[in-house]
Amino acid sequence: MNDLRSNVLIQVDGLQKSFQTASGRVDVLRGIDLRIHRGERVAIVGSSGAGKTTFMHILGGLDQPTAGRVAVEGRDVFSLKGGDLDAFRNQTAGFVFQFHQLLPEFTALENVMMPALIARRSKAEARTLAAGLLEEVGLSHRLTHKPGQLSGGEQQRVAIARALVMGPRLLLADEPTGNLDSGTSDEIYRLLNHLHQTRGLTMIIVTHSEPLASRLDRVVCMEDGRIRE
Repeated sequence: MNDLRSNVLIQVDGLQKSFQTASGRVDVLRGIDLRIHRGERVAIVGSSGAGKTTFMHILGGLDQPTAGRVAVEGRDVFSLKGGDLDAFRNQTAGFVFQFHQLLPEFTALENVMMPALIARRSKAEARTLAAGLLEEVGLSHRLTHKPGQLSGGEQQRVAIARALVMGPRLLLADEPTGNLDSGTSDEIYRLLNHLHQTRGLTMIIVTHSEPLASRLDRVVCMEDGRIRE
């Protein structure tokens, strides 16, 4: 039998995050412990203000905790500095946001190329990677369209392709279907499930959608900055 410890991709211990405001300190995360296994699909649910988005940003190295530790494949994310932390953000974890955050002046192809160009891949290699991902998400016919020319579901598909262009093992999605109708939401779920199966991704998805959460492997509930699983 496999050692369960060797199958842990993400280990979170005692994670805390506080902000100082004019009216005093606000504790957003109040000591979170969590283990995420390789290939697992985990839903993070909870009311607005529970700390879900802050938690996701810390998992992806986009924000620093006040205290505690996040290790990915045994490596402490916040021991990384400078270029090593940039490389982690760019190559280990892919992010999909509720508002796709595509650059409006660039085409779908150019948006997906961006992480590869930031990683100093050649333009030709970045183009090949991006075109392949856009074909995989069903948008090979929309390469030259800008975000404003795409539907909401198509925009989110471009965002998913951009998140995966560097081949990350971890996909972090914050309300990826939050602005979509039920039919389009179902299409995005089926796409994510396909990518999970074909790429062996570990997925952590923040969602208010009970139908989406119920389809994943595990549901983790956050309440007042703590985990109630």
